[in-house]
Amino acid sequence: MLVRWLLAAIHLLAYGLALASILRRTWALRRATVPAALRSVFRADTGWGISALFLIVTGLMRAFGGFEKGTDYYLHEPLFHVKMTLLVLILLLEIAPMLALMRWRAALRKGSPPDLRRARRYAHICVIQTVLLIAMVFAASGMARGIGLPTGVV
Repeated sequence: MLVRWLLAAIHLLAYGLALASILRRTWALRRATVPAALRSVFRADTGWGISALFLIVTGLMRAFGGFEKGTDYYLHEPLFHVKMTLLVLILLLEIAPMLALMRWRAALRKGSPPDLRRARRYAHICVIQTVLLIAMVFAASGMARGIGLPTGVV
């Protein structure tokens, strides 16, 4: 019981950290016109990455580790599939910003100015990710209340 509670709490806190980090990264990317501005982008990106790791690990443990309602419940829960689809979309959208930030970090290590022309485009991707993350929270809270399941299954 204690482990279930802690996993749920960490999972929920990770959503909060994810939201704060992605909003902060969006804000920082919008202002990234010079290399000196990238420090805040990188810090926010680190928070986003850590929160994503916690969300994925605790989510997998809760859904498939025997700590919650069981794998069968989750695999037959429509909102779980919605939530996983949203997660996949977020991760797919993350590819371009992640690669760009890796290039920017490498350029700064070499002493070269990074090409920041697409920073605002990556900020726009972050906005889309934010909306998808919020939709994930709605799907998760619906799952917790049995919304979407046939009557009597909960």
